[in-house]
Parts: sequence; structure tokens; C-alpha cells
Amino acid sequence: MDRVPEKETMEAIGELFKGFADPTRVNILFLLAQRELCVTDIAEAVDLSQSAISHQLRMLKQMHLIKFRREGKNILYSLADDHVKTILQMGLEHVLE
Repeated sequence: MDRVPEKETMEAIGELFKGFADPTRVNILFLLAQRELCVTDIAEAVDLSQSAISHQLRMLKQMHLIKFRREGKNILYSLADDHVKTILQMGLEHVLE
């Protein structure tokens, strides 16, 4: 890194990492790294209520870490892009060192 980022950029990076600051959100992100899921599937996988998962998904959307698409009556969630998957993988490698 050649220089320190501007203040606004550092704040955006801080906001990004808030998405990874909660174990439930990290669990959701790892699930979505494998495949698209609906709220019901995520709630079942992490053993939380659908409303609790919806709250976490809303936060992850606001942080631009996930995206969604409609399929009939269902809303399917997935990672926003490959950068999110890379951050998850790097985090996992770092803590396992």
C-alpha cells in the first residue's frame, strides 16, 4: 500500500468490516458462499427465527455484502460479489494460522 486512504474511504472500510463483526452474519455469509438461499433455509441452517435472519440480511444488504433476486414468491440471497468470498476465505486462513 502506497498511501493511507482518504477519511471517507477508511470509514467505508470500517463499515464493510462491521458486516464481519457478528458470528451470525459470518455464518450467513459462509452459507451464501456455497449457494443461493431463501430466508427459511438460512434460518433452518443457523437455528434462528426467520425474523432474526431477516434482520441480519437487511444489515448485510445495507453493507453491500449480499444481493437478492425474486423467484416467484421466494427471495433468494447470494453474496454481492467474489470480493466477499475472498474476504471470508482470507479471514478463515488468518484465524487458522
